[in-house]
Amino acid sequence: MMTTKNGSWKTRYILFLLLLPVVALILSLCIGRYVVSVSDVFGSILSRFDESIDVPKLAYITVWNVRLPRILLAFLVGSALSCSGLMFQSLFQNPLATPDTLGVAGGSSFGAVLALLLGFTLIPLQLLSFGFGCLAVFLTIMAAKGKESSMSTIVLSGIIMGSLFSALVSLVKFTADQEQQLPSITYWLMGSLQSATYSSLLIGFIPISISILVLFLLRWRLNLLLLSEEESCSSGVNMKRLRKIAILCATVATASSISMCGQVGWVGLIVPHMCRMMFGNDHRHLIPACISFGGTFLILVDTLARSMSAAELPISILTAMIGAPFFIFLMRKKGGWSL
Repeated sequence: MMTTKNGSWKTRYILFLLLLPVVALILSLCIGRYVVSVSDVFGSILSRFDESIDVPKLAYITVWNVRLPRILLAFLVGSALSCSGLMFQSLFQNPLATPDTLGVAGGSSFGAVLALLLGFTLIPLQLLSFGFGCLAVFLTIMAAKGKESSMSTIVLSGIIMGSLFSALVSLVKFTADQEQQLPSITYWLMGSLQSATYSSLLIGFIPISISILVLFLLRWRLNLLLLSEEESCSSGVNMKRLRKIAILCATVATASSISMCGQVGWVGLIVPHMCRMMFGNDHRHLIPACISFGGTFLILVDTLARSMSAAELPISILTAMIGAPFFIFLMRKKGGWSL
């Protein structure tokens, strides 16, 4: 009887996580300053494969060329930041850890604003941003190496490296042309999915999907990150290698996300906590939940950002306005934080 009950719960859990982003995707394709009916959405999707299906041309262009690329980007970035936040919270056993804990956001932002200052196009901007994000984490780990290095030392090094790259970003903004370059730099730093294209999406999809897949395959062992050093060592798992893999995957996913759409705050902080409240601390459930909930959350936020007003709102403004009150609610409900 217990086996049947557990099997039924597992089936409902999988269906819920699969259907949640699908429902959000359909709603997001429909909603906007130009409303597309559900029938036209499905007709536009099917007409891509069957030319005999007749749909309004404007609806087809809106679905395939305007909304679908940014919806896919929103799901990809939301999933990546949520899984990265979960990894850093588990690695450092710190409920306030975010994807920027090791300075990757500062490094990626500097690479992007440097590319904007030099007049690079979107794809070189992504590559430069990704490269500087990975460089920032590498420098963080190198700075933390020593005879008495620990996780707290790495976190401290990450804070220092993040501050250093933030100062470099400020230097670039100070030297940028105030009429042409500075507005685009400022807007990019606030985060936006407006520039999403299938080609730019493909560049970020490969590293993010590989990183998330590795974490998904290791979800059974990631529970060891929450144990003490003595307990984890007795498990027979190479914990040093496991931590390196987790840091590498979280770094690559975060750097790729920021390189595509700028800084998007709060997603990597609140979504892992929300998933813990619903599914507990088992990473076998948390990794799939973060993929589904993180992607769904950013899809819905991006839909609000492009629908609330004629001028599109930067996405980080909305994530902060939604995330801060929700985080306070979670904190009051739990009466404190623990992992």
